[in-house]
Amino acid sequence: MTETDLTIRFLSAAWRRDLDLFMAEHAPGMNAYMLTRARLASVARMHALSDAELAGMGLARRDIPAFVMEDILPG
Repeated sequence: MTETDLTIRFLSAAWRRDLDLFMAEHAPGMNAYMLTRARLASVARMHALSDAELAGMGLARRDIPAFVMEDILPG
C-alpha cells in the first residue's frame, strides 16, 4: 500500500480538512504537506481507533493531529 492509498482509503474529506487546518494554524511557514505525508500512517492508525480507545489514551479524536505532531511542532 502506498501513502497515497492511505489518504484515499482512510481519511474522510472532513477529517483531512481538519488536519490541514491544524497544520495551517500550528506550522505557518513550514512545509505542512511534507510533515503530514511523513506521518500519515500514524494519523490513519489513530483515526482507526474507537473513541473509547482514544479516551483510554487520554485523547479525543480532535487531539490526534497535535498528538502525532507533538515532537515537531510547538505546543
